[in-house]
Amino acid sequence: MSPVANAFDIKSASLDLLALLLRTDNLDELSQALDARFGNTNDAPAEAFVLDVEALPKPAELDLGRLLPLLSRRGIRAVALRHPDNALAAVASRFGLAFANSAAQPRSVQAVQEPATRPEAAPAAPAPAPAPSCMIIDRPVRAGQQIYAKGGDLIVLAMVNTGAEIIADGNIHVYAPLRGRALAGARGNHNARIFTRSMEAELVSIAGVYRTIEQALPDSILSKPTQIYLENERLVMSALGE
Repeated sequence: MSPVANAFDIKSASLDLLALLLRTDNLDELSQALDARFGNTNDAPAEAFVLDVEALPKPAELDLGRLLPLLSRRGIRAVALRHPDNALAAVASRFGLAFANSAAQPRSVQAVQEPATRPEAAPAAPAPAPAPSCMIIDRPVRAGQQIYAKGGDLIVLAMVNTGAEIIADGNIHVYAPLRGRALAGARGNHNARIFTRSMEAELVSIAGVYRTIEQALPDSILSKPTQIYLENERLVMSALGE
């Protein structure tokens, strides 16, 4: 067989990506919201996102030529466009994006009846639940640096400096001063929490509910061990040990 025939294979793959759900096509308004959450960091590592435009009234008129660079400057690299209307596939293609139909459902699989004389197969044993993953960082997180713990918790043993960003799908533990931005439950885990030995953060977020720290924190938590969690869709910051 020719070596060319073995140059590549095609296999199934499962990719778990974050989706950015747009609720406005006003890019100036969106830019302000992104700055409040992510900041404008041209050197931020790119993270792949699906751009969900289902909530927009006229998604075909979205200025992707302006939007994609705007997102890229915040470390958000759109790789696909998601909408239930297949007509948006042409729009996605013009900008080098894949298209995902959000209305598509997995096809049902029909059971095939076996002959009555065939013995019934024993039910398969349930697969063991995968162990939760955890990323441990034992060095300071510098300004402009972004660290993302996909699918699990993030533990940082050193300082998170101002201008740095740490993200986790699970909980975040910082055993040092937290001075940058911390976003836990990034894929919608409302039970995620943030723990820090010294609360001095610029921004904290749980499952997309965020708060920027623009005013001085109360003395009860400023520079003290603190936990942040959601309670009735509201961020709560309380001193540890209370």
